[in-house]
Amino acid sequence: MTGDFLSDRRAFITGGGSGIGRAAALRLAGAGAHVLVVDRDGDAAKRVADEVGGTAVTADLSDLDGIDGLDLDVDVLVNNAGLQHVAPVHEFPPDRFSYILRLMLEAPFRLARGALPHMYARGWGRVVNISSVHGLRASPYKSAYVAAKHGLEGLSKVIALEGAEHGVTSNCVNPAYVRTPLVEGQIADQARTHGISEDEVVEQVMLAPAAIRRLIEPEEVAEAVAYLCSPAAQSVTGSSLVLDGGWSAR
Repeated sequence: MTGDFLSDRRAFITGGGSGIGRAAALRLAGAGAHVLVVDRDGDAAKRVADEVGGTAVTADLSDLDGIDGLDLDVDVLVNNAGLQHVAPVHEFPPDRFSYILRLMLEAPFRLARGALPHMYARGWGRVVNISSVHGLRASPYKSAYVAAKHGLEGLSKVIALEGAEHGVTSNCVNPAYVRTPLVEGQIADQARTHGISEDEVVEQVMLAPAAIRRLIEPEEVAEAVAYLCSPAAQSVTGSSLVLDGGWSAR
C-alpha cells in the first residue's frame, strides 16, 4: 500500500517513542501525515519526531486531567500506550489495577472525546486502538491488562457507531506478542525463571496457544494501522483486525 493518502492529515500516536508506536509513526509519516509523537519519555518522543519530521509531545496519559490540555485537533488517533503487570487476582495490587485501566482505557476515552469534535467538523477521522489478542481472549495473571483491552474493544465499537455518520471509523488492531523492548524483557526473564532458551520461551510458553509461533514485528502492526487509515478501509469500522497467528482460532 503506497501513496500519500494521509497528506494534510495530523496523526496523534500515544506511546510513540518506541515499539509499535514508533513503527506506526514512521509508517503514517510515510503516508504523508504530520505525526504528533506522544510519550512520557520526552527524549524518546523527540528522537522519533525528528526522524519523521513530526512534533514531540511529552505527556503522562495517566494524568487524565492533563489530557484536556493537549492539542487534539487531529485527524487520526492511534491509542497505543500501555504496560503490563502479572499477578494472580487475589494478589494483584489494587492501585496497579486502577493505574492500568486509567492509562489503557480511560485515557483512550478522554483522547477520543477530545479528538472527535475536530474529526466530525472535517467529516473525516480514523480512530485506531492498539488492542491485543487479550482483547479477545483471557490469560491467567493478567486481570488488569485483559480487562482494559476488553473495555477498549467495546469503546472502539461505540465510537464506530456514533462516528459513522460523521465520516469517522474506529477499529482495533489485535496482535499477539510483538517484538518490542517490553516483550523482549519478559522473554529474558522467563528464560531465566524456567531455565530454558529464549526461543523455547516464545514457542513453548508465550505462544503455546498460537498456530504460528513467531514474534510479530512492529512494522507488521504499523502496516495494519496504515491500512485502517487508507481509502481501501473506508467501510471497515467497529472491527478487530487480528494478527495473532491463529491464537483466537481455538
